[in-house]
Amino acid sequence: MNTPFTPPLPPAPRRTLFARIRASFLTGLVVIAPVGLTIWLIWTVIGWIDGIVLPMVPLAYHPDRLIQTYFGLDPSAQINVRGIGVIIFLLFTVIVGWLAKGIIGRSFIRFAESLVERTPVVRTIYSGIKQISETIFAQTERSFETACMIEYPRKGVWALGFISIPAKGEVAAAGGEGSNLVGVFVPTTPNPTSGFLLFVPQEDVTELDMSVEDAAKLVISAGLVYPPQKPVPVDQAFGPRADRISPS
Repeated sequence: MNTPFTPPLPPAPRRTLFARIRASFLTGLVVIAPVGLTIWLIWTVIGWIDGIVLPMVPLAYHPDRLIQTYFGLDPSAQINVRGIGVIIFLLFTVIVGWLAKGIIGRSFIRFAESLVERTPVVRTIYSGIKQISETIFAQTERSFETACMIEYPRKGVWALGFISIPAKGEVAAAGGEGSNLVGVFVPTTPNPTSGFLLFVPQEDVTELDMSVEDAAKLVISAGLVYPPQKPVPVDQAFGPRADRISPS
């Protein structure tokens, strides 16, 4: 019922058939795009690994040849068995990792690294790739565990980052005594693998409750995908007078 002080609302405009079809198309695109892109990416990566691994396998042991021989098919028939190279790569990696944990494996790795260290150009490339691999794949305490906010590139402008480790050696000494510098990686959008390494005083770093995965999603989506909001405690929701409020 309309009051004298409230003007009647205008009737909602009717959507045309084209507008309804367009809305349905965009909704379907939102549903299909993530699934399709994920399948395409996995399929592409599997094909890329197969293209690298299978040429190293003798031709007589290729999956398509084995299938043709087992079922008596025409040798000229094209059979594309995708994923065998990934399985071979995984098995080979597991075997190499198992051997590297033994005494013989460690001795061989030390001998090979000593040869690499004597090669001027190769040692630079190898040492850089090794450090990156150990940082990303090694299960140590050096992985990013906390998301944070810092004022960067100037005061009043906040950037999302990831806390790495406290500064050590010359870096810590350069900050002065009592500076308590901590390494913060500030990723770029939409590619979080590139960014800036900043050494910031500990007191200037604001740690966040969100996980590193949620923070990475926020960076990749350019601020469009926020993590789910956590329920606010009663004492924070009502302030210092919350203890005086009795539950109903």
